[in-house]
Amino acid sequence: MPTRKLDRRQFLAASILAGLGIPGFYSQLRTRAESRKMRAAVTTAGMAGTWNQQGQQAALLFADWLGIELVWYDGKWDVPTQLDAMNEIAKQKWDFVAVQPASIGALIEPIQQVIRAGIPVIDMDTLIAPLPVLKQIGVLTFIAPDNVGLAEAVVQKLVDKMGGKGKIAQTWGQQGHTGAQGRAQGFYNIIGKYPDIEVVDDQPADWLVDRASEVWQRLLRRHPDLKAGFLHNDDMALAARDVVEQAGLQDQIVLAGIDAMIPALQAVKDGKLLATARNSATRIHAWGIMAGYYAAMVGVENAAKTIPPFILADGMIISADVNNDAKLLDEPWKLRTYGQNVIDGYMWSEQQLVF
Repeated sequence: MPTRKLDRRQFLAASILAGLGIPGFYSQLRTRAESRKMRAAVTTAGMAGTWNQQGQQAALLFADWLGIELVWYDGKWDVPTQLDAMNEIAKQKWDFVAVQPASIGALIEPIQQVIRAGIPVIDMDTLIAPLPVLKQIGVLTFIAPDNVGLAEAVVQKLVDKMGGKGKIAQTWGQQGHTGAQGRAQGFYNIIGKYPDIEVVDDQPADWLVDRASEVWQRLLRRHPDLKAGFLHNDDMALAARDVVEQAGLQDQIVLAGIDAMIPALQAVKDGKLLATARNSATRIHAWGIMAGYYAAMVGVENAAKTIPPFILADGMIISADVNNDAKLLDEPWKLRTYGQNVIDGYMWSEQQLVF
């Protein structure tokens, strides 16, 4: 792919990734020069999920700021559907392509075709292929959360609430999704420390709300004495909460998810979920657009000298707990989060597509 002469619009990407950072980015937003509008493709695992919807909002916002036409391909939580989409993408010319694959290894061939055409490819959230293969085929960068760490934090919270004993269930996302595999590993890492905890159900619901509801209806019929559930995303956790309430077991069973979507944050605030953890759809998608834009301007080889092969979109556990040690109330700066509830602030930040 030929490099382009930098105009004022293009200086924006240099600001983002080569020195000026976000302040430079914002200072240049209104100085975009007239030039050919970029065109980029994005394919994500499934737009039915609220995480993907929020990510799309952030991507479209940044694309609008940068003057990029985004063409979106919905994988519909179905690997063959996403493979068909990726094959269609590979037939066309793009300035860059961003991919959130539903399953590791499923999209390699068309992605190689895109890369051979000189088009930058950004991997978002879940791995297209194992890391050595990503490097070998020339994927520019991988932007993702620490799924193992997020799961460990949430599951530890559940275990503490259980008192270290009793029955727990894990409901997966898609099993080929490396984010789901990481979350499952985090679950096993914690549960393996507690011999008095029994895992009575450990199956996928593929991120689907209806499927999660069905799994939990069957689960509660088999194990009415269940004490806790870890679900791989908030959408499924909220679906399980509905089932638990319908069974009248809301005072017995504690639930937690991952993603920290706004409805889940409200549920944590209301005591309906014990916790969630932030997997930032906004940062992962926005950073993917920023990296692709920069690479399209300076060329893949030059971009690879600046953009790291892995970018962590870090997150944290979020619960309703507040550190209100009476001894430190006069010095709140010595308390975690200043002794304040953080949920409202997180919800506001998320609404602005910056958290």
